[in-house]
Formats: sequence, structure tokens, C-alpha cells
Amino acid sequence: MNLVRASAAMRRYLTMSVACGVVIAAATIGSAVVLARIVAGVITDPASRSLSSWTGALAILVSLWLVRTAAQWGQGRLSQSGATAVIADLANQVLRTVTDLPPRRLAAERDVAAAVITRGLDGLRPFLTAYLPAVFLAGILTPAAVLTIAVYDWPSAVVVLIALPLIPIFMVLIGLLTRDRSAAALAAMTTLQSRLLDLVAGIPTLRALDRVGGSAQRIAELGAAHRRSAMATLRMAFLSALVLELLATLGVALVAVGIGLRLVFGEMSLTAGLTALLLAPEVFWPLRRVGVEFHAAQDGKTAAEEAFRLLDTLPRRPVGTRTVAARGATIHLDALDADVEPGRVTVLTGPNGVGKSSLLETILGLHPGRVLVDGVEVADLAPREWWRQVAWLPHRPVLIPGSVRENLELFGPLHDMQSACQAAGFDQVLALLPDGLDTVLGRGGVGLSLGQRQRLGLARVLGSSAPVLLLDEPTSHLDAHMEARVLDAIVARARAGATVLVVGHRDAVCAIGDQVLRMGRLVDA
Repeated sequence: MNLVRASAAMRRYLTMSVACGVVIAAATIGSAVVLARIVAGVITDPASRSLSSWTGALAILVSLWLVRTAAQWGQGRLSQSGATAVIADLANQVLRTVTDLPPRRLAAERDVAAAVITRGLDGLRPFLTAYLPAVFLAGILTPAAVLTIAVYDWPSAVVVLIALPLIPIFMVLIGLLTRDRSAAALAAMTTLQSRLLDLVAGIPTLRALDRVGGSAQRIAELGAAHRRSAMATLRMAFLSALVLELLATLGVALVAVGIGLRLVFGEMSLTAGLTALLLAPEVFWPLRRVGVEFHAAQDGKTAAEEAFRLLDTLPRRPVGTRTVAARGATIHLDALDADVEPGRVTVLTGPNGVGKSSLLETILGLHPGRVLVDGVEVADLAPREWWRQVAWLPHRPVLIPGSVRENLELFGPLHDMQSACQAAGFDQVLALLPDGLDTVLGRGGVGLSLGQRQRLGLARVLGSSAPVLLLDEPTSHLDAHMEARVLDAIVARARAGATVLVVGHRDAVCAIGDQVLRMGRLVDA
């Protein structure tokens, strides 16, 4: 029900799948009735054994078979496309919900969300493409086939009704047995993925310390644990499928024995007996499919439940719709009762851990708190419109695997890349790189030193045309000469009309402030 509620693609898929199930059920029952009449007629009436006597009936039979085949093919196609749409829709909702979290809460939920989005929800494909169609067919074809058997031979219908409940009972028992196993498998996959990511990220450090062999052994141990869990699940699936097949075969055999005995003693017609016998397997077939696909669907259902836990329990940040003209805007910090004004450099200082970086995140709308931009609360602003007007340098600049050029233009093209690089001192770094702007960096900026990464982040901010600059420790990892060069560029941006807020501790950083905000009190420069 959560899937139906959360995904419009799921509702469309259910409608089409039920329609295909109705067509398949009707064609299956119709073909069984027609085939029984043809076979019984050929056996009991020697005069009608010529092909011409059954041309019409054979045409109907072939048509019904074609209709059933086409419906099954269409259901398969719809299942694949519908599953892709539903998984993409649900993954997008989880991703949006998680990325809307404050950074600290995001870090706490990152591993689970990553496992659900990247691997877990893929387990929904067997659930949507095989398990659900089987459930729909069981709900349509099974009762319809039982009713048809009852019309032709009610004793066979009684036998079917006695044997039929055994399959759902065993399915429930197996489901209770495997439910905890599926949850444990998802937890193991989450742990394995997070540890693998940590190990891979730390390989350069391990290589430098000559400890790569230990990490390889740990990865092998984690992989072996995951393999054992998967094999245990497969063993359970094979055993449960064997039990369900045995029950279904037993039910069909009981029907066949009863029909055979009554045919011998002349207590029923051959047409009725053949109709009941042809439909008996169709009663059990959908339920057998449900049982076979049940285990493949369990991992996906567990991942979907975890996804809905994230969607239902994580706080949803209300999305604002208002916009402001950030150029010349004044930012009021309610926590400090102070204004960050355009054309001036405001420096925010204070002891570590007091919340300076969190205050910058509050201005961006990423952290709870009250900040006004020209009298409008940040929470009421349209996030993407507001972020386009802000250039933010976090304490650790965000760098992605790719070329230097791609990292410089990560948040948009720079109007004058050369001037931006000169202002940040990154031009000196480019002169040392083997391929200049086309030099490829690794994850997190591997290939550059900490100071070079800082200069790249500064070039990206100083080259931006955004009218609001938020800089968190912009001169960390820089020497005194380069620090002075960068601070001059920051002051120039402020004098050009930008609204500039800088977090810093060093005396040189505080010295450029037109006002210095210490957490709790305001000091005019």
C-alpha cells in the first residue's frame, strides 16, 4: 500500500497488470473448455473425427492461445517498464528526502540511504516483474478456475478447495521464517558497502604505510560473509519451492484420481472430466509462481520498507517559494542580532565548535535557525534560486573525480577563469600540473596538496558572479604571502558591492573585517 500511495507509476502499473491478468485468466479458462470439448468429441463421436468438423473450434482454440501469449508478453513488457519507473520514482524520493537533511543528520543516515538507493531498491525488480503479477493472477485465475470446475464437476472443486489452502499456509510459515533473514541480509549489505567504501577511500593511505595486504584480506572476509548469507537465502528458496511444488502436484493428482475413478464407473461425462482435469493445474499454477518468486521478492520488500522508513520518519524541510534580489542584500543573523551588509567584509570568529560553520549552513538553509535576507526568512526562499546567488567555500572544498576545469566550473561557468585563478594563487598550481586545466583529479582532489585544493576552491568562489560570498576558513593551508593575496581579492569583491561573510581565526583575517562578529557579541572594526 505504501508503494501505491507514494508512486503514481505504481498505480499505473497495477491497473495495467490487473487488466492483463483478467485477459490471461479468461483466455486460459476458455481454451481449457474448448480443448476439452474437442478431445471428448473426437474420442466419443467417431463420425466427427475429420478435421473439417472441428475447424471453427480449433480456430477459437488457437485464437485463445494467441491472446493468452500476447497478454503474457504484454504483461512482461509492462512489468519491466513499470518496475523501472517505480524504482526510479522511489529512489528519487528517498534521495531528495535525504539530501534535504541538515549535514549532521545526513551523515548519520548516509550509509543506509546509499545502500537502499544504489543496491537495495534494485531488489524490487523481481517483486514487481514476477511476484506481483503472480499474486494478481492468483487472485483472478485461481478463483475463476475453481468456479468453472465447480460448474462442470463439483466433487473435483471440493478436492481442490481442500488441497488449495495448504499452499498459502506453508507460504505464510516460510515468510515468517525468512522475514528476519531478509532484514539481516540488508543490514549485512549496508555494512559491507560502507566498509568497502571506507577501505577503498583509504587505499592511498594504506599504500603509503605499506598496509594494503591487510585491507585486501578484510575485503575478502567481508565478501565471504556476504556470499554465505546469499547462499543461505538460496537454500531456503530451493527448499520452499520444493515443498510448494509437492503440494501442488499432490492436489492435481487427487483431482485426477477422482476423475479417473468416476469416468470408469460412468458417473460423469468425458467433457466434464477433461475440463476439470485441464483446469486443475491452472488453479495451483499461480500459487506455485507466487511461492517460487516469494524469496526473490523479499529482499526488495525489505529495502522498500527501509525506504519508506526514511520517507516517513525523516524531517521534511518545507520548500520556500519567495525570491530576493541578493545584489545589495542585507543578511540579518538572528542568533547574533547582527547584519551582514553589502560592500563590507564581515568576519565571524570564536572558539572551535561554537557553531560558526553551522551558521553559514543556516544562511544557506541547510541548518535550522532564523536568518533574514532583506527581511525574508531563508526558510521561505526558493532554495535553488537562493543558492544560485551564493558562492560558498566550506572548510573542505568539494572536489569530484574529473578534470581541474570541471572542478572549477562545478557550480557554474566562471566568467574570467584566468583572473579567478590569479586572485586565488591557483595560477601557480596550474603551471605545475602536467596537463594544466585538463589534469584529472581523483576522489576528493587526490593529486593536489591540501593547500592546492584550498586554492582551487577559492578560485571557484572568487570567479563566481554570485553577489553573496560565504567563506569558511578561506586561508587555511596557505602561507602568509598567499594569504595576503587572497584576502586582498576578498576585500575587492566586497568593495565591488558583494555581501561577504568570512569565518576565520587568524589575525590577518580579522584585520580585513569592517566588522568582526564573535559568537555572542559584536565588535566594530
